[in-house]
Amino acid sequence: MTQFASVPGGHLAYDVAGAGDPPMIFVHGWCCDRSYFAPQVTRFSASHAVATVDLRGHGESSAPDPGAGAYDIATLADDVLAVAAAAALPQPVLVGHSLGALIGLVCAARPGAIRALVMVDPAPITNEPAKTYFRESVDVVRGDEDRSWRTSFVKGMFLPTDVARRQAIIAGSSAVAPGIAADLLRVMGEFDGAIVLGSATVPVLSIGSAVPANTAADLLRSCPGITIGQAVGAGHFVQLEVPDQVNAMIERFLTITDL
Repeated sequence: MTQFASVPGGHLAYDVAGAGDPPMIFVHGWCCDRSYFAPQVTRFSASHAVATVDLRGHGESSAPDPGAGAYDIATLADDVLAVAAAAALPQPVLVGHSLGALIGLVCAARPGAIRALVMVDPAPITNEPAKTYFRESVDVVRGDEDRSWRTSFVKGMFLPTDVARRQAIIAGSSAVAPGIAADLLRVMGEFDGAIVLGSATVPVLSIGSAVPANTAADLLRSCPGITIGQAVGAGHFVQLEVPDQVNAMIERFLTITDL
């Protein structure tokens, strides 16, 4: 049953499942929703307490108007930690995809907030040209009423061989209001992820797709202690396309970090 946590600006929809330590919270990416970690919930709820959340502006959560920091990464991190508290998941392992990985980075830099971070094909952290492209595309996305820009952009996230939920993901990418999608693209483009990654206070795993936005060398340069994983034969939505690979890397990370 879906539950709701109250936060400044509205409420956040979330689901909980399973039992066991360490608890885990899964955070989806830009223009996605909490269903995008379904294979991981099935696997990890067998031995862990887990939660999935719809970020503000997405899914069943409230959608405050953009502006005045409403969609800043730090605000989204506050939201995720509020859901973890509401779900009684103290210091969870945070697993974030794309935008969710950046949110996880902010949490990882806050002492005591989470106990580990798994970044699943994170949005640009060290890739400055990609961040510049995000910033330069904000006005176009804000005016994307016919959904053409977002449809084209999301189509480019797949390998030709990707099949998992492909058409549903492309169609769902325009469910978020254009103004909110634009504001989130802006904050991702402005986010100084390399500095925040270097400030992480917990173990970090990054699982890249076949075409990652960030090179392993650049991530290691920012955080020498990071663990790097690489999925084989999958585009941006690796957790859906090759869940067995992703789940195995998360499991191994939990084991080697004694979590």
